[in-house]
Amino acid sequence: MAKLYFRHGTVGSAKTLNLLAVAHNYERQGKKIMVIKPGFDDRYGAQEVASRAGLHRPAHIVLSPSQKLDRADFDQAQCVLVDEVQFLTPAHIEQLRDITDQLRVPVICYGLRTDFRSHLFEGSRRLLELADSIEEVKTTCHRCNRKAIFNLKCVEGAAQLGGPSQQVAGDETFQPVCSLHYVEALQLDGIEGIDQIIVESESTT
Repeated sequence: MAKLYFRHGTVGSAKTLNLLAVAHNYERQGKKIMVIKPGFDDRYGAQEVASRAGLHRPAHIVLSPSQKLDRADFDQAQCVLVDEVQFLTPAHIEQLRDITDQLRVPVICYGLRTDFRSHLFEGSRRLLELADSIEEVKTTCHRCNRKAIFNLKCVEGAAQLGGPSQQVAGDETFQPVCSLHYVEALQLDGIEGIDQIIVESESTT
């Protein structure tokens, strides 16, 4: 039975590289895929899905927040792959659920679970609620060898909680870190403990 998958990980965990590898494997077998990305992420061009490793390919569909996925566009697809799914709307996630169920095609979504304030993205929240399979794409902390679970925003080397949750930037801005180094980095800027991080982050939204 086809499933809706959520493969989540911190920044730098090779999520897009994983997506590109899955796309390559399906196409090598002569199977049709559909690749979707949010229009918000234009770091490598409006149409490109690109990994930090240098591999890239064009997306078939670039979604705007108001755009609706048309089930007819996926009739011949044997797999649907979604990059940066955290930037999609809850309505988009519900449409992906419908595509999985009605067309019986696997939909594999890759993205961040939480933002740099440790809060769930709206798209990721809906996907956690609706996905058949939730898998973690793991990587190590930028500052030690523990597993990274947070995305730390740094500006000129200093940890930050300011700015909009939806941002696209490179390794110079966001780092994958463990809980110890997430809290430690923020404490250097006078924020004490997770409860204070939550209070501070809510005051900046």
